[in-house]
Amino acid sequence: MSTDTLAVQPNDIFRPLRILLKETQYELARLLRTRAYSLSVIGFPVMFYLLFGVANRGKPVALYLIAGYACMGVVSACLFGIGLALALERAQGWLDLKRASPMPRSAFLGAKVVSCAAFALIIVAVLVALGTSLGGIRITYAQAAALAGIALAGSIPFAAMGFLIAFLVPPNAGPGIINLIYLPLSFASGFWIPVRFLPHWLQVMAPALPTYHLAQIALAVFGFAPAGGMAVHWAVLGGFTVLMVAAAWITFERSEAKGS
Repeated sequence: MSTDTLAVQPNDIFRPLRILLKETQYELARLLRTRAYSLSVIGFPVMFYLLFGVANRGKPVALYLIAGYACMGVVSACLFGIGLALALERAQGWLDLKRASPMPRSAFLGAKVVSCAAFALIIVAVLVALGTSLGGIRITYAQAAALAGIALAGSIPFAAMGFLIAFLVPPNAGPGIINLIYLPLSFASGFWIPVRFLPHWLQVMAPALPTYHLAQIALAVFGFAPAGGMAVHWAVLGGFTVLMVAAAWITFERSEAKGS
């Protein structure tokens, strides 16, 4: 390697990006090879759609479930891919090793967010393919692109939630605790059935849930939710993201100060 090459490395403005891309590559490979994660996160929305969406072939419910199960996939990818995985890495000492390495924290954490967003896109793509083939419904390219964009944006607030869970939940209890959070949120937010069909007390509580606002944004793509309130839904998700990031950062700093 020449001295000229060495001279420009310290000022290489693309170095952080290359580190992020490389770390994302490793994180994606790890998640794909972890069958308990990849098969469940992708498999459950697909299985539910095959059971309930295809059974209602050509009906509006087959289209409704595309949006609902896409949201379910986004939330599960983030909570399990970050919340559980990072909690296990803490217990194994891997997080301590990452802290001691010269790699920027932003690359390590950013790779997890990007990887979970990639899984969310995979879920959307598979659901759209199933819906247009076996579900007997029509989805335009614009609708598919909008749903993919919502999945990407929706990954951010629930990735932040995953970080908070990772620093609060004991690794051994992680799967159970995350399911206790994820499944009730999914049901109460209209991922499986419209909120108007839920018990009245759940209808009243639903707007206080971040998952409800994600569902409303996704359902609006197919005309199942009013398009006029999108600014409110995005604002709630934005505020939830800030709250989760702040809480996760405070929890992380406290755990680091204790040497955990």
